Amino acid sequence: MTLPIILKKNGGKSRSEIRVLVAIEGAVLAISREYFSNKGFLEVTIPHITKATGSCENMDTVFDLDYFGHRAYLLQTGQLFLELLTPILGRVWCYGPSFRAEPKVDKRHLTEFGLVEMEFCGSFEQLLSHMENLISAIVTQMLRLRLKELEVLNVNYHELQKIRPPFKRVTYEQATKILGITWGKDLKRQQEAILVEKFGGKPLIITHHPERMKFFNMKTNDNDPRVVNSADLILPFSGEAIGAAERETEYEKVYQKLEKSTTLKQLQKRGGSIKDFMWYLNHLKQGSLPHSGFGMGVNRVTQFLLGRNDIRMSTTFALNRQTVM
Repeated sequence: MTLPIILKKNGGKSRSEIRVLVAIEGAVLAISREYFSNKGFLEVTIPHITKATGSCENMDTVFDLDYFGHRAYLLQTGQLFLELLTPILGRVWCYGPSFRAEPKVDKRHLTEFGLVEMEFCGSFEQLLSHMENLISAIVTQMLRLRLKELEVLNVNYHELQKIRPPFKRVTYEQATKILGITWGKDLKRQQEAILVEKFGGKPLIITHHPERMKFFNMKTNDNDPRVVNSADLILPFSGEAIGAAERETEYEKVYQKLEKSTTLKQLQKRGGSIKDFMWYLNHLKQGSLPHSGFGMGVNRVTQFLLGRNDIRMSTTFALNRQTVM
């Protein structure tokens, strides 16, 4: 079984490539940490063994774990933990592994990858600005600090020099009209690439997705109840690198959304119930503040920076279902 980390003589990466990948991955995290610190965010250490509250939209991609006789899962997202702290601390963020039991092995999925997440007491527009500014800071600082490493891999850094906010924004509905697809269908990777190319080959933000496609606690749009205040940042080469949304804060609304969600249906098939979410729901009962947040896949960002079509070649330890240590 061949691991992508091994040296090139055995079919893997060269020593120089490994050095570059380690440097680039580390720089993305270091720049993110500096960005959040400068903006007044506190870094939080979150648990990585959780109940269903540590899952994303799709419960079918969680790794099961026997936790001393109790059902548990490996963490996919720390979002709800950060939300718990947002009313108390105002601005929080975390970094850690996200585990995905992806059934399909391809050039853009890993079963474990680094995830940067943030939550803050702020509006949807402020959230979009943070997305743009963080990516712009990563690109700018990477060109300043790691240009030699980028040159080793023949990266076209001249294109990176053109990346500046604000990024082009389109709604999901506008995107479906451009692509000529039916409203309500999830966008595929190839369709994301078409949209990026249409808007100049630069980062693109797609907003206001259909509610049924997204996580249960995303805030319903005041003007169009079909959609939520969500945003996906689409990058050249890697596709969706950041998923973001304004959060619903009213207990009754969140409870009703969860009851109707695909997430709960999938959880019930695994023997779980809405009780798995009660600690989070009870937190909302006590009162919350308007807040928003996002999750950024570090290796989708490195893939974009390096201009690679395969995420495995943009990652030091690229694990999928065919490669495990």
